[in-house]
Amino acid sequence: MAKPRVPLTALTMAALMLASCGGGGGGSTAGSGPVTVTPTPSPTPTPTASCGLSAQQSFAKSVIDEWYLFPNDVATNVNPASYSTVQDYIDALVAPARAQSKDRYFTYVTSIAEEEAYYSSGSSAGFGVRLTYDPSTQRVIIAEAYEGAPALAAGIDRGTQILAIGTSAANLRSVADIVASEGTAGITNALGPSDPGVTRLLRISDAGGTRDVSVTKADYNIDPVSDRYGAKVITEGGQSYGYINLRTFISSADDQLKDAFLNFRNQGITNVVVDLRYNGGGLVATAELFGDLLGRNRAASDVFSRTSFRASKSANDETHNFTPTAQSIAPTRIAFIGTGSTASASELVINGMLPWLGTNMTLVGSNTYGKPVGQIALDKSECDERMRVIAFSTGNASGPSDYFTGLAPKIANSCAAADDLDYPLGDVREASVRAAIDFLSGQSCTTRIADASIGAGAQAGRTRVTVEPEMLVPEKPRAAQRELPGLF
Repeated sequence: MAKPRVPLTALTMAALMLASCGGGGGGSTAGSGPVTVTPTPSPTPTPTASCGLSAQQSFAKSVIDEWYLFPNDVATNVNPASYSTVQDYIDALVAPARAQSKDRYFTYVTSIAEEEAYYSSGSSAGFGVRLTYDPSTQRVIIAEAYEGAPALAAGIDRGTQILAIGTSAANLRSVADIVASEGTAGITNALGPSDPGVTRLLRISDAGGTRDVSVTKADYNIDPVSDRYGAKVITEGGQSYGYINLRTFISSADDQLKDAFLNFRNQGITNVVVDLRYNGGGLVATAELFGDLLGRNRAASDVFSRTSFRASKSANDETHNFTPTAQSIAPTRIAFIGTGSTASASELVINGMLPWLGTNMTLVGSNTYGKPVGQIALDKSECDERMRVIAFSTGNASGPSDYFTGLAPKIANSCAAADDLDYPLGDVREASVRAAIDFLSGQSCTTRIADASIGAGAQAGRTRVTVEPEMLVPEKPRAAQRELPGLF
């Protein structure tokens, strides 16, 4: 988003929308917004009395009192002395908003250094995979593996199943046994902390058979647009379609997006598949760039997105109009691919295009997470502590947006499709990509997402679509894991 109209020199803010999944709540995260000033340098913590629990709780309370988007949904008479951590205290304060699904663990504390390392370059540590868990079959399956990370180097990629976990052959435990005794939290515990040097023996199964593989966690940078399948042109039936898969909205994605869209523009492509199925959000500035790259035929007065703060902070409200770049295309049709892991900045992009394309765009896959709000960041740098607080709501050219239950109900011609782990991302045989290409080529969808029989609320007689596996999330996710649920 654009910078604020008023200076906030006393505060450190970062503009992002993420889909949070911390504090014992699953799902995606939303991030901060248009209030953006000079980035904070990596702090050198000098813990003092100001870093004690009481001081941290006071800081959190002051942030919520001043900035929280839902001031009438903050609990009163919460005794900080009753809570042993600052996050537990925050959870108690915002419990009324959470009960209404307005703040699903989007307000939290994190490390400044860790978060900034992620948003600048995708820095993380671990195996470098996204893990799904199917409760109906008790199977852990790799949804995605990152280039330059240990798992892919060991031959573990999308579709690989993890059968057992241990530190040696002598103590391998099957996933079924782990879940039976400890639940899904036992799986994340068995995989160990996300620290370089942590080694696990994994029994895996894929097209090559079943085998045991030892993998050691390491530092790596997530490539936001994969060199393998992130951006390409698909030619079929004499037509060419652009395919772009953005993993996360971080600053290192900007040039990659520009390069991808310049290629599309040079090839005259106007029909595009935008695959955001695992994208939990990130920087608002990158989301705005994405909109601009899709806005070659938009006027300077055309609105892409709006951000609105609470009444007392309305001076910070912003509207972002389309600002086409040299790489922008004029899309005729767009098929967005989404899942329950598609959140925040991803939803902002989809929602921003809806008023301009109407029935010439669709959502393929399953319903998105539902996060039409974002966070700002305020720091206690001496403690390497960043407070992320829900402070603004988002909208599009049609006005304020309320999609806490996901975007599918807003898109009349959405198309239900499975996330088919048997095929690589970007492969036309993969169910969601297939449905997306079919839409772009003018074919009709057989089942809307809202009509698909997914979950406990499904009605009899409706077409059944495979239940979406859940992304595994540790109890206390790191910065990268908040943005990329299932990351290990």
